[in-house]
Amino acid sequence: MNDTKRQAGTGEPSRRDFIRGSAAAVMGVALAGEPGITRSARATAATVDSAGLRAGVAAAEFEAEDSMVIAGGIHPHYARGQEGKLRAVAVVLEKPPSTKLAIVACDVLMLTRDQLDPVVAQIEKTCGIPAANVLINCTHTHHAPSTVRIHGYDRDKVFCKRVQRGIVKAVADANSKLADATFHFKLGKEETVGQNSRLLMSDGSIYWVGPRDDAVRPTGPFDPDLPVLAFRDPADNLKALIFNHSTHTIGTLKGGVRSPSFYGLAAQQLEAKLGGIVCFLEGASGSTHRLEVSTADAVKRIKQAVRDALGQAEPRKVERLAAIKRPFEFKVRTFDEAAEDRTLSEYFTKRVGRPPERLMAVFRQMRKELAPRQGEQQTTWLQAMVIGDVAIVGVPAELFTKLGVDIKRRSPFRYTYVANLANDWIGYVGDREAYKLGGYQLWMGLHSYCEPGTGERIVDQAVAMLQELAAR
Repeated sequence: MNDTKRQAGTGEPSRRDFIRGSAAAVMGVALAGEPGITRSARATAATVDSAGLRAGVAAAEFEAEDSMVIAGGIHPHYARGQEGKLRAVAVVLEKPPSTKLAIVACDVLMLTRDQLDPVVAQIEKTCGIPAANVLINCTHTHHAPSTVRIHGYDRDKVFCKRVQRGIVKAVADANSKLADATFHFKLGKEETVGQNSRLLMSDGSIYWVGPRDDAVRPTGPFDPDLPVLAFRDPADNLKALIFNHSTHTIGTLKGGVRSPSFYGLAAQQLEAKLGGIVCFLEGASGSTHRLEVSTADAVKRIKQAVRDALGQAEPRKVERLAAIKRPFEFKVRTFDEAAEDRTLSEYFTKRVGRPPERLMAVFRQMRKELAPRQGEQQTTWLQAMVIGDVAIVGVPAELFTKLGVDIKRRSPFRYTYVANLANDWIGYVGDREAYKLGGYQLWMGLHSYCEPGTGERIVDQAVAMLQELAAR
């Protein structure tokens, strides 16, 4: 997304937009790179700007075995060995008289409310952090044991328990390490690792698998934003670093192993060089993948983008910390079984020559499970939090990038970023035009069951919550 408008100071919402958003909410300078500016001067400036801010950070590892089914594919499969660590990384922030915030990233595909709500309640009880102020994001690695019922496999209950315990431990440890800190920020860019992967093909289909040499054009945007939020101790040592980017987290270095994938590997390698602990938040990436770049190159490029942004990060004021978490209601969409089956058959006939019966059976079984739930109303969470003038929106879906960019564009805050797969998981959520175009991400199944229009309503409610935070 192009943040030029907001950075130039001309991105303030109109009075009409502000009033409309508030009503809806009621209802429902590169210091490190500039000559003459020393390390100590940077620390002094940041101490003044962030006076009273305290930060704590910790990581807890999830143990996993080769016997555990790996999530991220259509059929169950298993890994032999592991590269990197699967972790929960927690950053806890405090600035009296503001309340505490907890931001957590988990190296798993996704987690649902039945798993996360009890964890958040325990964090509130043991750490005194309000439930509304706890954001738990999944990095969406496709190379960790399963934590969900999806496609042709179920969750691994043993691993899920370990993940729940790991989240609580990471937050508790981070909370116990709260100490004076300064906040530094820079909006970086990484434009080469990912791309919009919902390509319009010459036959009118939307690309998923098979050859793509007849691609006509992408059907939506790619968001290159890579914000870096750094927290330093009074001696200017890095304590915690949070970065955000919007591409599907798929790919290992060794192949056939468990892995946090390229974002997690980049984060852990950065820690070895920079010190501190690095937390990655997956952005609005439901429509973006890494199609042209190797995993090794992706790790290298992400690391470089983070380091470039960190080197230019400026101290920023943190006048307050605040958050809102609100219920969001949506419906399971209705569908025509015969039409859905025909859509899949036609895609595979065109793109790979014949429909794969084993795969078709998986989608039929998912639709069978969803058939009696058509039109059913469900409730999930939406969240917005602010750290000074930086806002983070927690969305419980694989949100299409177009919708994430719309949240940023309409936000009253100068800097706004989306944390995908936060606090729950309700599948892929696209914009209305995307539902008309179809494609794997929006074929009916446990991976995609929300009715069209859900994405636009998510954006509207998220923006209203941001406007409410701005009005305070």
